[in-house]
Amino acid sequence: MQLTGIHHLTAVTANARANHQFYTQLLGMRLVKKTVNQDDVSAYHLFYADGEASPGSDLTFFDWPVEREKRGTHSIVRTALRIAGASAFDYWKARFAEHRVSHGPIHERDGRLTLDFEDAEGQRLALIDDGGRGEAHAWVKSPVPAEFQIRGLGPITMSVPDVKRTEPVLTTLMGMRRVRDYATPGNHGSRTHVFEMGEGGAGAELHVAEEPGLGFARQGAGSVHHVAFRIPDADYAAWTERLAALRVPSSGPVDRFYFKSLYFREPNGILFEIATDGPGFDADEPKETLGERLALPPFLEPKRAMIEAGLKPL
Repeated sequence: MQLTGIHHLTAVTANARANHQFYTQLLGMRLVKKTVNQDDVSAYHLFYADGEASPGSDLTFFDWPVEREKRGTHSIVRTALRIAGASAFDYWKARFAEHRVSHGPIHERDGRLTLDFEDAEGQRLALIDDGGRGEAHAWVKSPVPAEFQIRGLGPITMSVPDVKRTEPVLTTLMGMRRVRDYATPGNHGSRTHVFEMGEGGAGAELHVAEEPGLGFARQGAGSVHHVAFRIPDADYAAWTERLAALRVPSSGPVDRFYFKSLYFREPNGILFEIATDGPGFDADEPKETLGERLALPPFLEPKRAMIEAGLKPL
């Protein structure tokens, strides 16, 4: 019973239209599900992924009318996206310059080529080189050439004041392995600790920066709401029982229709989700037309007219 990698990451935007434009037209990701926050149907929940809507490729956003985030610790601070090879970095650096996307230099971090950048709301992102390992599912309608497209999620980086509080949750509860550390970018004296899950690799790492000198973060536009970790569908009941047996306060079973979830917070208040790979985003619409209409799980379908009336067109 192991986590197999990162399942998805959910962030916050205050401008769904501009967000959609950036992630589909500039980053070239596919909108694979246009739905609503199941706990707040006034808000879009937008899922961007690869061409096949593969688990582990989803970067998702809640659309809330909020102020910008206040950066700090007790939060997820950077989301990596995987690309393959040095030529892809040259392509993206030129593309970012052409479209005036805030970005840093191409450099090496934790042994991988990296290019940090931000969207217009300050969402902190990075492109990292995965060496072309594993399957890739290009989106044929992407404005980005197939060989340079984003292949999926990479390491997720979170900031905590003291890694000793978080480590038992990651290792004893969640079964991750602490494998190495490196100097935290932009914070002299800080170390970032790498925790690996499943078979490891760029799509199966959580990076934990230990930063005791930072103030508390406050969520808002440009922040991350939660990170989700992948499990096989057959392991869902066992994970539910594991959290209960270890007396970890959690949401209990939550059926999101496209996958099943469990939510809990690690000691610093960062929200974690454990999510199944299935049933998948083609459970209610053909894979060929994913994201082209507002999709609602069956329990929200009777409210479609009311929900659609409250949403702004993308």
